[in-house]
Parts: sequence; C-alpha cells; structure tokens
Amino acid sequence: MKIEVPLPSLGEDANPEAQVSAWLAKVGDRLDEGDDLIELVTDKAAFTVPCPQAGVLTELRVDEGADVTVGDIIAVIET
Repeated sequence: MKIEVPLPSLGEDANPEAQVSAWLAKVGDRLDEGDDLIELVTDKAAFTVPCPQAGVLTELRVDEGADVTVGDIIAVIET
C-alpha cells in the first residue's frame, strides 16, 4: 500500500513553513518507523522529521532547498 507522507506540525509556536535542508534517506531505502527521513530548517531551528511508518521510500516529492508548508506531501512510502 502506498502511504503519502505529509509534513507534520512543526510545533505550537513554530512557523508552519520550513526549508528542506537535506534528505536523510533516498528512494529505495527500507525505513523503520521513527527513522530520520528529512532535515528541515526554519528561521529559528533545524530539526528532523521521522518516518511515520515502516516501508520502502518510493518517491521524494520535494527537492532539497525547497520551501514546504505543514500538510504538504513530502514523500511516498510503500508498506
């Protein structure tokens, strides 16, 4: 089953927008739930987003350097 991975909330006080600093996984990687998927930066902090479910990363929907907003689909995982 394909699972679209949205950008989760960045926290109560955080801006809902961030920039993709680096992908920490590549297409074809098998990931466990909780593995680091992507690194984001905001004007206040840098942080990683964990993989929400175990599976194989099949698609990256945003490029490094791109701006993303909470709710944007950033990747697809095949379970």
